[in-house]
Amino acid sequence: MMRALVMLLVALQAWAQDPALERRASALERELRCLVCQNQSLAESNAPLAMDLRNQIRSQLAAGKSEREVLDYLVERYGDFVRYRPPLKASTVLLWAGPFVFLVGGFYLLARNLRRRRVPEPQLTSAERERAAKLLE
Repeated sequence: MMRALVMLLVALQAWAQDPALERRASALERELRCLVCQNQSLAESNAPLAMDLRNQIRSQLAAGKSEREVLDYLVERYGDFVRYRPPLKASTVLLWAGPFVFLVGGFYLLARNLRRRRVPEPQLTSAERERAAKLLE
């Protein structure tokens, strides 16, 4: 608890003194996902965990760490899910290829169902043919 308060104070002090640090932190927050909300970035979220992560980002940047080091720390701690754009690797290939696989599969199912739905030409009986011929005369 005490460590979190110290980190918060360092972050607030750095924010008040260094607008460049605030811009770096804001840019990094927009690239990271809120782990509670999942559809919001850290910058957009008001969840307590998001606030803690924002404070942690600011304190690490104020301590002299680079954006890459902060990002690596958060990915190590929370996994690639914390990033809005996870890197392409074996464990995330489904995230990248999944939408395309579903799209191709959907087109395949649509085409298959449309082909099955074709209505065969009606077969006329001889009586119906004679009636049609009389109508056409």
